[in-house]
Amino acid sequence: MKRWAGQVCLFFAFSLAGTSVISARLVSGKLGTFTIASVSLFFALLFLLPACGKKLMESLCEMSAKDVFSLVLQAIFGIFLFRMFLLYGMLFTSSMEAGILTGATPAFTALFAMALLKEPFSGKKLAGIAGTVGGILMIQGLLNAGNSFSLLHLGGNMLVLCAAASESTFNIFSRVFAVKTVSVQKKAIHPLVQTALVSAIAFILCLIPTLFEAPVRRLSEIGLGEWLSLLWYGLFVTALAFVFWYAGIKRCGAFTAAAFSGMMPFVSMLLSVIILGEQVGWQQWMGGVLVISGMILIGNGSIPAKVSKLQEVKSIKEQVVK
Repeated sequence: MKRWAGQVCLFFAFSLAGTSVISARLVSGKLGTFTIASVSLFFALLFLLPACGKKLMESLCEMSAKDVFSLVLQAIFGIFLFRMFLLYGMLFTSSMEAGILTGATPAFTALFAMALLKEPFSGKKLAGIAGTVGGILMIQGLLNAGNSFSLLHLGGNMLVLCAAASESTFNIFSRVFAVKTVSVQKKAIHPLVQTALVSAIAFILCLIPTLFEAPVRRLSEIGLGEWLSLLWYGLFVTALAFVFWYAGIKRCGAFTAAAFSGMMPFVSMLLSVIILGEQVGWQQWMGGVLVISGMILIGNGSIPAKVSKLQEVKSIKEQVVK
């Protein structure tokens, strides 16, 4: 069971993250971008801070300046920039397109893993990545003749792609932080604590721009459905998803994370059909099957964790020396 623990955590992390597009759609246009982010992070912290207990203060006392800087980078790319690009992008594109375009995350993460972490890979892993990316293309309909990105939504689509790139950068920073902790034989930060700290930093970053969006007036005008969406965004998309993510990335390499990130567009597509009533064709369903198949290949083709960590530690140390 331990062998699959990391992959199970990543599965739940990205499945919950896939609901972010639907949650954002229900409040997009009714609240400011940073207001949505701030309120959802506030709900997340209401759950996380009491759950951390004494572990939070103990971790803060043991952290170095480099650790704090790493967490700040994770907050900037994983929450602040990701949500800013996604929420602004959804003002100009559909929830279906936005969800599907987050499928660029596996490709970005895989490229970063090869270029920056020098992470080892196997034939099954590459086949899994290819299957995931191919599934994303099928879901989008790019493999069908005559289909392409809608020019009317090009600006929104580009913003969502920037969100995917931010998410991938966050994935790599998280993995680097986990590997560095192992390399210096430091006690790992508990996933709950790490999620709370990153959420708190992102909350502070979002507060100032929120003040320019008339948050009090606009929040007073929304209904129960919008408040429930914000609550879901905070508790599940932020708190639980990030806890699962940090628990998983400590056990799995960046290639594995790249494959499982394909769950984001797949879940988004399913929820767009079930909740928003959007229509999809057979190629989208086949794409979903490819995404799942790619994740299975990645799991079966995983290089032993010790080998992967040793390689990443060596790569990170070489970069520090340079």
